[in-house]
Amino acid sequence: MNGAVPAACDVRAVPTPVPLLEATGITKRFGRHTALDAVDLRIEQGRTVSIVGESGSGKSTLARVLIGLERADAGTVHFQGEPVRGRRTRQRFRRSVGMVFQDPYESIDPRLTIGEVVAEPLRAHGLYGDGGRERVRDLLDSVGMEGVDQDAYPHRFSGGQRQRVCIARALATDPGLVVCDEPTSALDVSVQAQILNLLLDLQRRRGLAYLFITHDLDVVRRISDEVSVLLRGTVVEHGSAEQITRDPRHDYTRRLLDAVPAASPRERRIGAAPRP
Repeated sequence: MNGAVPAACDVRAVPTPVPLLEATGITKRFGRHTALDAVDLRIEQGRTVSIVGESGSGKSTLARVLIGLERADAGTVHFQGEPVRGRRTRQRFRRSVGMVFQDPYESIDPRLTIGEVVAEPLRAHGLYGDGGRERVRDLLDSVGMEGVDQDAYPHRFSGGQRQRVCIARALATDPGLVVCDEPTSALDVSVQAQILNLLLDLQRRRGLAYLFITHDLDVVRRISDEVSVLLRGTVVEHGSAEQITRDPRHDYTRRLLDAVPAASPRERRIGAAPRP
């Protein structure tokens, strides 16, 4: 050593990535009933976070609050680092979020053609224009409805085909986040796998983030990156899908898993290698 004082290291903090969506302290009451009690949620771009719980746990209420269909009594929602409040920011947020509902028979207006169904968000946000019909055609093609007549009415299509139309509608405004509220529970088992594969393929191609609402732990272990377990409006456990399905910490999570046929967590992604 020559006694020289070493130069100070230029250590700079690595910025934490801003989540696509971050909800903090979300509380929702219906009269004296507390449907959601200080729920926190964080979703990164390109990732899938599942909310799991039995019927009445508050899953769908949380989804509706997050996308603005219900107003929270307390809590904040940030999207891409900005608070979602005020008419303009809420309008931008709604354009950036798609929604796929549980029952494709209930969520499609039978009086509209499937092309009109897919075009609904485009028209709502003033995006239809001269190229709207071509945009609808591209959206239908992207969900496996190639060559289907967009002037046909929903009664001509099966439940799985209708759910594909609903997914196309959810993608119409090119959102970064799609909220899926039990999107396979009303479908036959064989069709469920097709829809899950489609959602995974769209995620890979478009870099989508999903908030997946379900009571089905088998679906969770196949599609999720992270899982929050909801019990009576409260998150009782949160972790990676691997940890939750392999080594749950809460008795309620264990009971949910006990109701699911055994499957390897390594096989949780249908027809695709696990992500690094």
